[in-house]
Amino acid sequence: MCRCGAKAVIHMRQHKLALCGSHFVEWIHAQTRRFIDKYRMFTPDERILVAVSGGKDSLSLWDVLLRLGYQADGLYIDLGITDYSALSRQKVEQFAAQRSGVSLTVVYLKAEYGETLPETARRVRHGRERPCSVCGTIKRHVMNRVARDGGYTALATGHNLDDEAAVLFGNVLHWQTGYMARQAPVLPAEYEGFVRKVKPFCRLYERETAAYALITGIDYIYDECPYAVGASSIYYKGILDRMEEEAPGTKLQFYLGFLRAREAGFFRQEVERVELHPCTNCGQPTSAPGLCAFCRLWG
Repeated sequence: MCRCGAKAVIHMRQHKLALCGSHFVEWIHAQTRRFIDKYRMFTPDERILVAVSGGKDSLSLWDVLLRLGYQADGLYIDLGITDYSALSRQKVEQFAAQRSGVSLTVVYLKAEYGETLPETARRVRHGRERPCSVCGTIKRHVMNRVARDGGYTALATGHNLDDEAAVLFGNVLHWQTGYMARQAPVLPAEYEGFVRKVKPFCRLYERETAAYALITGIDYIYDECPYAVGASSIYYKGILDRMEEEAPGTKLQFYLGFLRAREAGFFRQEVERVELHPCTNCGQPTSAPGLCAFCRLWG
């Protein structure tokens, strides 16, 4: 039962909270604004670019930011992954068309660079499957380029608590302290040419973002990327899910404990300022001599 007396549609054991649909939507809005303010992600006067994939998290984030009155536009990168990209792009375009005054930028990898993601991965990885590392390089470059060229203050992604906890879990298992030092709700634009990266949903459970999408009627793609099968992050999520089932709040406490340690300077010695310079081809900052990792993909 919700606090208003109506039937609850969601029970959040980790918060000892049960809410009806309308109060849950209000709660998501309030929590998101709280996280934006707490971590100083951006202000209402700044223009935000939301990277959308067609999934529940990114589309829910875009919806929340718009409803809260932020100046939020969307970016979709069509990687050319068979029917998956076509369907996910359709969901994003449908979302944008249903909201007045919303701007959506679509980048077609094939049209701009001559190859789809699978084609590029097969070429540079000599036919091996799982182009995830290539995908990450491409998306990071394109997202930063579009945000920078469009004059946006920040690039927002829909990473939720389950995502952040799984990444942290993997880094802890392998003691990748360098990666841990750089994991945060906000990645400042410390170098000229980079745009600030933010994660407004970093403290919301995946179950909560899914419930928000369903309650507000957001039509999203349910399928995972076909290349995600067997990914270590999914394995780590499964382990954390079992821990959460036994002890509600485990993921949140794990992540918040990490953030407190980070704020206390626990990983300060791992933060090393790398000397960057503009890529000789695209102009984006890189530590590599000459071409950045993205431009090297295209020879």
